[in-house]
Amino acid sequence: MDHHYTFHHELTKLNKKLLKLSATVEERVRRATEVIESKDMDAIQAIIVSDYEVDEMEIDIEEDCLKILALHQPVARDLRFIIAVIKINNEMERIADIAVNIAKRVDNIAKFKHQAAVSYDFSKMSDKVISMLKKSIDSFVNGDATLAKSIFLDDDVVDACRNRCYEDIKERIRKDPDHPGYHINTYLLARHLERIGDRAVNIAEEVIYFVEGTITRFN
Repeated sequence: MDHHYTFHHELTKLNKKLLKLSATVEERVRRATEVIESKDMDAIQAIIVSDYEVDEMEIDIEEDCLKILALHQPVARDLRFIIAVIKINNEMERIADIAVNIAKRVDNIAKFKHQAAVSYDFSKMSDKVISMLKKSIDSFVNGDATLAKSIFLDDDVVDACRNRCYEDIKERIRKDPDHPGYHINTYLLARHLERIGDRAVNIAEEVIYFVEGTITRFN
């Protein structure tokens, strides 16, 4: 079989595996944001126990990348593609871990049995984070550096949501000092969502490197 054909066939398979992982992680994040509102214990446990699936996919993709590097020694754009896949693969696995952390945090909050507490509305923040994650995946699929760069602006919105949550939770603790654990755990949900946004930014940086060959670090 032609060496060139084999190499690009392996790249195509690798790309499909990363897209499957990305779709799985995006759905995991979506379900995690839903349980913030629903407190559905069955859904929470389903997210927690399925974490191994993403871990296995991440290991499989990393092994494929290392094999391609060893056997084909890619250069230029192909090399940038492999490097981007390795890094995006790692970011996806970490995002899935954060989704599990959200589920565990919601489980902890539900156990407080704080009947008088008013739930915090994370819908805007959740929607923006999911949008950032979807954009990061789409920008990689389409080789769209402009779309990747737009994620940097989205991150400012997520940070602002996190800051508002922090100020609001401080006020809630002041008014309800008997249940600090409940309120602190609520704020930590905002921190988890912010971290997913940060990971989406990291993916966007890798997309820009893959497409343009320039190293970008958003600040």
